[in-house]
Amino acid sequence: MTYSNTVPQPNPNRAFLILAIGTLTIAMGQSLVFAILPPLGRELGLQEMQIGSIITFSSLVFFLSSPRWGRRSDYMGRKRIILIGLVGYTIGTIVFATFILLGLKAVISGMVVYIALIIARMAQSSVMSATPPGAAAYVADITNSQNRVSGMGKLGAANNIGTILGPGVGGALAGISLLMPLYFAAVATLFSALLVWKLLPDAPQVKISVRDVKKLSYFDRRYFAFFVLGFFMFMSFSVVMQTSAFYFQDMLGLDGRQTAQSVGLGMMASAAMSLFSQGVLVQVLRWRPLRLINTGVPIIFLSFLGLIFARDLLQLVVAMAVMGLGTGMAGPGLFAGASLTVSAEEQGGLAGLMNSCPPLGFIVGPLVGTGLYSLGPSYPYIFISVMFIPLILFAWNIKKFMQLRPNRY
Repeated sequence: MTYSNTVPQPNPNRAFLILAIGTLTIAMGQSLVFAILPPLGRELGLQEMQIGSIITFSSLVFFLSSPRWGRRSDYMGRKRIILIGLVGYTIGTIVFATFILLGLKAVISGMVVYIALIIARMAQSSVMSATPPGAAAYVADITNSQNRVSGMGKLGAANNIGTILGPGVGGALAGISLLMPLYFAAVATLFSALLVWKLLPDAPQVKISVRDVKKLSYFDRRYFAFFVLGFFMFMSFSVVMQTSAFYFQDMLGLDGRQTAQSVGLGMMASAAMSLFSQGVLVQVLRWRPLRLINTGVPIIFLSFLGLIFARDLLQLVVAMAVMGLGTGMAGPGLFAGASLTVSAEEQGGLAGLMNSCPPLGFIVGPLVGTGLYSLGPSYPYIFISVMFIPLILFAWNIKKFMQLRPNRY
């Protein structure tokens, strides 16, 4: 297996820019959903657990689909897989928004609108899950062990810029209509799909046939510890994302539009600090993956404590900003560290597995979060705080669980 001589090495800066735009638009759309789905769901007459289950079912499909798309990128090509995901996200967002509109107009209601929303999000996730592993594998193709963390950090920074823009744009457009942000997100991802189609060069990946593609196991000792850390980190993150709108609304006594705007502010603060971590700290400090993880995970823990004891909007926003700071450090460490454990021809499959960490967390997190929230507003954050104590100890002792080469990690 050798690199193809027919595919030139792409300009890294140009490739990163186009990948960043695609990643940004999807992240923007996802953050819009988190900000507006809780108040929208309540206007549709859905219960908190039903709203959380919409995210859970779509995350389950993403979790199952992401590894398959990652493996397909090894023989179909990164660019084609990225493009499929962006187009699928565009179509899926339009369908999802249309079902919500029908529910608001009372054309459909009750269990019908609930099932329709679940099916729409599941169909969307089955296709949009192609883009993240395709983009991550593309970055792995054009970086080496020295600049892998930096490359993953740039991709993560783009994700966080989208997360910042999403609630801000969504909050502004929500003043016109709660559905307007979703249609805006569809147009944005369509634009990024056109950019990828026209301007992104093919990645200089290892050429393999369909029969040579390796199906990697989640339990492979080489990267299993990274996957465990990623799952629990994103599960806790999903608990916060799924319950924060309820928490803001109930603690501060807000209506639907005020909730969308306030939660948007919190998400923007979180994403801004994550962007600072990935776009500045990771690039300047140039720490190895394990050091980033061992620093970021305890910072995330502190943010959960901040949510428990917050009593006003400013304190809530600061707590979410601290969470963004921690995830912005730990995230690039996880993805870069895992990618350094496998060979070039396994990068697509590994990217698919690691990019299934967030949706796997979002399968469990929303149900746990909304279930605990029904018992008490602070219960979800107490639960994840307690859970993070052994997770921090696990991260600090990760070398005992893996056969790592210290000079690379």
